[in-house]
Parts: sequence; structure tokens; C-alpha cells
Amino acid sequence: MFKQKVINDPVHGFIAIHDELIYAIIEHPYFQRLRRIKQLGLTDFVYPGAHHTRFHHALGAYHLMRKALMTLKNKGVEISPEEEQGAQIAILLHDIGHGPFSHTLEHTLMRDISHEEISLLFMESLNAEFQGQLDLAIRIFKNEYPKKFLHQLVSGQLDVDRLDYLTRDSFFTGVSEGVINYNRLIDMMDVVDNALVLESKAIYSIEKFLISRRIMYWQVYLHKTVVCAEEMLIKLILRAKYLVAQGQKLPCSKALAEFLYKDQADNLRSDKKLLVNYANLDDIDILSAVKSWQYEEDKILAFLARSLQERKLFKIKLQEDSFDSKKIETVKHQIMKRFELNEPDADFLIINKSITTYLYNPKQVEIKILGKNGKLQDFDKASDQWSSLAMQKAVTKHYCCYPKSAS
Repeated sequence: MFKQKVINDPVHGFIAIHDELIYAIIEHPYFQRLRRIKQLGLTDFVYPGAHHTRFHHALGAYHLMRKALMTLKNKGVEISPEEEQGAQIAILLHDIGHGPFSHTLEHTLMRDISHEEISLLFMESLNAEFQGQLDLAIRIFKNEYPKKFLHQLVSGQLDVDRLDYLTRDSFFTGVSEGVINYNRLIDMMDVVDNALVLESKAIYSIEKFLISRRIMYWQVYLHKTVVCAEEMLIKLILRAKYLVAQGQKLPCSKALAEFLYKDQADNLRSDKKLLVNYANLDDIDILSAVKSWQYEEDKILAFLARSLQERKLFKIKLQEDSFDSKKIETVKHQIMKRFELNEPDADFLIINKSITTYLYNPKQVEIKILGKNGKLQDFDKASDQWSSLAMQKAVTKHYCCYPKSAS
């Protein structure tokens, strides 16, 4: 008989691992790799405490999934032991496909593959290893299971993933504006017609959740200094990929070389051995490369690596309107002059992009509110504080980054 394991989490307290299969998955090298991938990329450049990992978050989300399923069962929702296990495994593995520094390098090391797709590849590999015991978890993850509320708990407008990362990221950054009442939100969950709903008593907690998420985006996740540092890391990897494509050899780990010298997105989908190599790739490989590359002959690579190593970041300007193309060209020519570069090379030292976020994403399944009369309403209609137009309005900010010495 399996003996329950307990993990002491700084955010949620004691997290119980009650299932032998779930414990075996946690102990697997694929999952243990998440210890070496930071949850918030380079956010610790601004908030020094933000060193928590995807491992922390996955366990926290698993813990909240257990609480949510228990709440629903106590309200009479039929959830079998197999479905309970499947949903817990789905949330435990939902981020297992993240690469080094999480979202930062997601489409840089490999362009046309998302961490969700890689997570599914890992789940399928683990399913083969555990002789089909992850079949139900995969169906829930892919939203192919009839009880849609199980998938909504994994991925939705108000899922246990978001409930954990907002709470956890707020805790480790010290940004108290991100604190949410996740216990209240979970206690108010229910199921109608196999869809997740929240009781009307949760309306103000949902409003606070949405506000907190918005604040965390602009104050933490998209903080301009964080954006600048992460864009510099992206440029560094792109420069390295450019150099190796020209035949230059760069010092790096075997795991990083596998994905630096060739875009492996298509191969990853079909080559199981390559997935094993990807499982050996983490933040340490990138950090080691940054330390080595600051001494390389290529002055762009060396400058970017040294700047990151010493936290000498670019200047960044953030504004609501797009930047004037003439001003961008002026800055680029200043970079060319200051660093003695041609125009294509100067592009590695200037970033001109934009960020768009939604308070409430109209493309996702809406949050449904269950009234005391038993009728369902969309959240934006049930709330007296929000209008659907305001909630669904896209907020876009444009930014430009470049070396301070080129100002």
C-alpha cells in the first residue's frame, strides 16, 4: 500500500501526494527537470526574490486541483477516482514542456512549437512508459473528455493554474497587489451541464482576481525592465544561432548545442531521442553559455552576454503609440556608428516591438455565474462594476530597447 508523501510548500503549506502513480511522475527525471527552470524568467533582475521554479508551480497547481475537485464532489458533482487522478495528472504536467527561462525563449530556440505542444509530447512519452495510465489525463488536457469542467480547471479564464501562479508570483516578488482569495474562488465553484461555473456570491472575488491579474501583468510579468532583459536574452540566442549558421563554433553544453545549431521543432515531434535531449535542457545551459560567450570574438555576442552577466541593461522606452520609424532609423544609425556595425548586425542591438494584453480574453470560454435562481449569466453581465466592452478591450503598449551608449 502506498504511503502518503507530504511536501512543505511556502505558499500553500503541506501538499499531500496520496497517489502512487502521481508520486512516480513527480519523481521522474522529466518532472524533476522543472526544478531547474525558473517560473518567471529574468524577473529576478527587478524582483530579487523571484527565483521560484516551474516545479514549485506545478505542485501548487496540483494542490489547488485537489481542493477544487473535493469542493465539487462535496456539492454532488460526480467525479470518479479515475477522473480525479486524470485531472490531477493533467494539471501536474501542464507546464512540463517549458524550455529554459519559461516563456522568455519559447519561440527562440524553436520557432514553431509551443510549450503546450511539448507538454503533450512529454505526456505521451510518459504514458507509454507507464503503460497507458495517462490516457485519461491526456484526454482532459486536450479537452477531448465529455466532462468539460475538468479541462476548464486546467485551462480556462479562471483555472487552478492561474490561481496558483498569481498567488505564488505575488508571494515571491513581494507584490501584494497580486494577492487573491483563491480559497473563496474554489469554494464557490460548481458544475452545470458539465461546465464549470461560479456561484454569484463569488462575484467580487472574481473582480479582484481579474484586477490582480492585470496589475501583475503590468507590474511584474511585463515590467519594462523585465521585458528589456528578456529581449536582450532573446537577441543573444538569435545572434548565437546566426553565428553557428555561418559555421562558427560556440562553447555550450551538449543539450544546448542540439537546439542551437538546428531548429528542431519538426524533429521533436517525431524523434523520441530528441525529446530526451530536450529534457536535459534547462536554465543552467543558458546561464553557462552566457558566462562563456562574454569572451567570444564576435563583439555583438560578447556585448550582449557581458551586459546580461553584469546586469547592464539596455535603455527602454515604453509608450501607447508606435514609435516613429525615422526615430528608430536614427537610433539604429547611432548604434552602427557607436559599435562600428553594418545595418543587419545593428538589428541585434535594437528591439522595437509591442505587447497586447486583455483583462478578460473574449476568445476563451467565458466565466459563467450561477445565480440564486439557478440561471446562468456571463460574468460581464452579472457584474455591476464591469462592462463587456471595457473588459474585452485590448491594451497595447509599444517599446523600444537599445544600448544606453547609443543614446
